[in-house]
Amino acid sequence: MPAPSRPPPPVVEPPRVPRWVPWLPVALLLLDLLIEAVVPDAVAAGFLLTALPVVAAFSYGPALTAATTAGALALQILLALRAGHINEQHHVWVYIATLLSGVMGTALAWQRIRQNRNLLQARTVAETLQRTVLRPVPERAGGLRVAGLYRPAQAEVLVGGDLYEVCDTRFGVRVLLGDVRGKGLGAVRTVADVLGAFRAAAHDTPGLVDLADQLDRAVLRDATDRGDDELFATAVLLQYRPGADCVEIVNRGHTTPLLLAGGAITPVSCADELPLGLGHLGPPDERGKPTVVVLPPGHTVLLYTDGVSEARDATGTFYPLATRLTAFGDTTPDRVVSFLAQDVHQFAGLLADDLAVLALTPEH
Repeated sequence: MPAPSRPPPPVVEPPRVPRWVPWLPVALLLLDLLIEAVVPDAVAAGFLLTALPVVAAFSYGPALTAATTAGALALQILLALRAGHINEQHHVWVYIATLLSGVMGTALAWQRIRQNRNLLQARTVAETLQRTVLRPVPERAGGLRVAGLYRPAQAEVLVGGDLYEVCDTRFGVRVLLGDVRGKGLGAVRTVADVLGAFRAAAHDTPGLVDLADQLDRAVLRDATDRGDDELFATAVLLQYRPGADCVEIVNRGHTTPLLLAGGAITPVSCADELPLGLGHLGPPDERGKPTVVVLPPGHTVLLYTDGVSEARDATGTFYPLATRLTAFGDTTPDRVVSFLAQDVHQFAGLLADDLAVLALTPEH
């Protein structure tokens, strides 16, 4: 069994300052000099430079802000000297105000850099933890070619309420794709719990239905701990044994998987099952069986969340997934995923819900 892939280290960039902000001190300086040149008798022109250190503090570090303060003071003195008012009381108070502005600006620049550093460290830790929860989709697993797409509705986070995992086990390749009810940190916690339960049980549980039942109990425990009777997760589980010409699928209240074969798109009809966490509400003695789907090379199984099928355009029309895939025609997993990544975005614009897609096909 190949070693599980490790997530790449997160690349976290510091908060970006808008491009025009660093030019504000220069603009203020030029404005002051322009006023001095156009209106030579205006003794108040240097007064604009009082704000220069504070403006510089939003873009530059403490040392450069302090240097800006010294430069502003020197220029104010030169302008007052040119007008013959260097010792007048109101100019002296301007010098003092500029000096105080420089002290505050230097402190502000230091605090801004300190906060940015702390924010960068916090983001790095957060992204590392989130990438541990949702690992990258392997390109190949146990005789399957796999491609995946994950886009949270909130761009500033990496993990939302959708989940996926691909595990190569002694029972074959086992795949999970699901959608947790709710949003925010509560949904992320449930995602982490479900994925942890799946990663542990997938290697030791022989039956796919038994595996789904374990996940059902895991979500139920989470709901009990929180006191949330409405907590559940829809999920679809898939199993592929290397060399087989079929896959087994268990659908627990999730969107219907699709079978892509050339220009034909066929929904995979599975037995109606309650979502994870709600299995105890069903008949106690009725247990479904996995749906067996013939999957020869060249055919692709597409698993997706409702972030795809329920994406809407400006008129409120749902994304026509099957129609778009039929027109696309290609069944190669990476091409299908790339097509959906672009096409759903062009159709719906900004996402209103998390989106997850997995495409799988046997290797030749």
